Amino acid sequence: MTDIRELLRKVADGKITPEEAELELKKKPFEDLGFAKPDYHRGIRQGIGEVIYGEGKTAEQIGQIAENLREQGQNLIMITRLSKEKAEKISLPILYDEVSKIGVIGEMPKEKIKGTIVVATGGTSDLPVAEEAALTAEVLGNRVIRLYDVGVAGLHRLLAYTEELMSADVIIAVAGMEGALASVIGGLVDCPVIAVPTGVGYGASFQGLSALLSMLNSCASGVCVVNIDNGFGAGYLASMINHRGA
Repeated sequence: MTDIRELLRKVADGKITPEEAELELKKKPFEDLGFAKPDYHRGIRQGIGEVIYGEGKTAEQIGQIAENLREQGQNLIMITRLSKEKAEKISLPILYDEVSKIGVIGEMPKEKIKGTIVVATGGTSDLPVAEEAALTAEVLGNRVIRLYDVGVAGLHRLLAYTEELMSADVIIAVAGMEGALASVIGGLVDCPVIAVPTGVGYGASFQGLSALLSMLNSCASGVCVVNIDNGFGAGYLASMINHRGA
């Protein structure tokens, strides 16, 4: 949105003609690289530049897309579901987190927006998905508090962090097995709760389907649900809510 305002100011000040401004906008939306079409207007439309999904792409393809986005002025690029092997082959300087499988090209935001996102997990096994959510939120400029291994099998562990939970602006509840964590947290707090089912659990958990259905059937108000193992989606949504609140 800032780019468009700057363009409009130039037209208003007579520095460029309306026709030149129109041409600039026409050139901006995307570019066809053959194997990908980087979206240059993503930041203008949504406030956040395009994020690269790394799974299924080669390191060379990821690197080329990232280079292309940087050339068009996107200074911070996040790559999700990126393996360590691919990260090591990308020529651009990259900050790689092995737990969340997120790669970041560019500097992390130094300023954090007002408001707090809490990421809570049922168990330690949920960490990869939780870290994907937490790191996504941090890359998007949010303050994040992590409360890990506070599942309902030992409810006292969760209740020990009542102050953090009740002062949060958004909470991401990450859990597998029966997925009860989101309902319990939803019944305690007055902020939105984003539930993330994970594939953690024994056979009857059906790779996260049981947790997904439990979370969808939550009797606690204010709980919404993203797809199984979708930490990125939860972190992104939490950031949108937090930015709106701020």
